[in-house]
Amino acid sequence: MPSGSFMQRIHARGYLVVGVDQDAVGFAHRIAKGQPTGFDIDLAREIARAIFGNPDAIVFRSLTSAQRIPAVANGEVDIVADLLSITCSRWQQVDFTTPYYLAHQGLLVRADSPIRSILDLGDKRVCAIAGSASIADVTSPAAAPNAHIVTAAQRSDCLLALQQGAVDAITNDDTILAGLQTGSSVPTRLLPARLEPEPYGMAIARSHSDFVRFVNAVLERLRATGQWSRLVNQDVVDPLHLPPQAPTPPEYRP
Repeated sequence: MPSGSFMQRIHARGYLVVGVDQDAVGFAHRIAKGQPTGFDIDLAREIARAIFGNPDAIVFRSLTSAQRIPAVANGEVDIVADLLSITCSRWQQVDFTTPYYLAHQGLLVRADSPIRSILDLGDKRVCAIAGSASIADVTSPAAAPNAHIVTAAQRSDCLLALQQGAVDAITNDDTILAGLQTGSSVPTRLLPARLEPEPYGMAIARSHSDFVRFVNAVLERLRATGQWSRLVNQDVVDPLHLPPQAPTPPEYRP
């Protein structure tokens, strides 16, 4: 690794520290005490491979949605790979890699629900994760400004509330909602409407621009070799029954 670089500091430590989810099926999902699996996990392992030549030279730290930005900004983790949407407000706090997946905000309801679109939310109770961008999007004047937002720390809490009838809908990325469907004990329905686009990027502290460039190079290699497509089909498209997706075109910040 280049002398004086953040990558050299990581190499000297002996392992990469990555902030991840633990209940996002398809991206980062931990079963019992086993290692997490999913697309975010596989991409993180490729970064470790690029630094150490070993994809297992890595430590995963489970984070809630609200913990993601502070964890990378204060140095608790080297990078966050956690279905983190790139937004203007977050750009003010951390740097992002190029987008590695394009999701869309959606709505999940019980199969017997009369809700057919976001216009039906009215005074309905909608569960969203604390610290997520979904809250502002769903309550915007053009969406459902009168919806009652119920926040939860974990996505599984939203699913439980929907199953018990404590909320009428869950709003989150379509990737996350599709994963919740796989673990639901009652029939659910993902509404066809796709709301705001949610480009996922990995977050890195703003003081480590060299690491941003390094990770961007890893992502570009995965796109160019076809490994990105193999991993996304294996981890996301096939198990969650989501539409096939081409590699997200890189967008480099000046």
